[in-house]
Amino acid sequence: MTLNIQAIPVLSDNYAWLLHDTAQNVRAIVDPGEAGPIESVLGDAQLDWILLTHHHADHTAGTDALRRRYGARVAGAASERRRLPQLDLALSDGDTLMIGAERGEVIATPGHADGHISYYFASVPALFSGDALFSLGCGRLLEGSAAQLFESLHRYDRLPDDTLVYCGHEYTKSNAAFARYVDPDNSVLKARAAEVERLRAALCPTVPSRLGEERAANPFLRAKTVEEFARLRREKDNF
Repeated sequence: MTLNIQAIPVLSDNYAWLLHDTAQNVRAIVDPGEAGPIESVLGDAQLDWILLTHHHADHTAGTDALRRRYGARVAGAASERRRLPQLDLALSDGDTLMIGAERGEVIATPGHADGHISYYFASVPALFSGDALFSLGCGRLLEGSAAQLFESLHRYDRLPDDTLVYCGHEYTKSNAAFARYVDPDNSVLKARAAEVERLRAALCPTVPSRLGEERAANPFLRAKTVEEFARLRREKDNF
């Protein structure tokens, strides 16, 4: 595996993710909510790809500036092309793209946004889940239904437990508070919440997390039915 992944904090609580295939010296950035912090990290290094999970501005606003400076190509959901920056590669569920020698698979994950997609790199393994799945939480239902997002999250079921989940926001501490409220006796969740407290006290990111841990501790992944999932989402919206 030659894919190095680096968190770049942007805006108030977003993460853009810098991918570097060191074998072929190819770089991609996932969800550039603003350009400045990414330019500060890259400097004069090349940027080959910009990968977008969905159209919301806090995930796309840096795209055009980065394209102008680095000549990077832009990939995103074909179904969202009218709401995304201009795409060089329009993607649909099941499509693949190459970052150097590293193959990424596109997984359609609507619910938070209609055309939301996730990117999965099996060689790491790494999942770039945007705003569909967070550590100990999930995205709000801004454009889709609970049934859509419930189904989307279960599209990750086939991915291995050791998959690293690279989500779009640093929401884990607040998500942990809600998760402990609805699932107070979960020992895995209790340990994860303590770890999150330590990490945030040290001003460290709480992500990526491991998908197996999310399956054990994230109440939205543990929901057995759409009805339970919808109830949890409503409770979290008002927590």
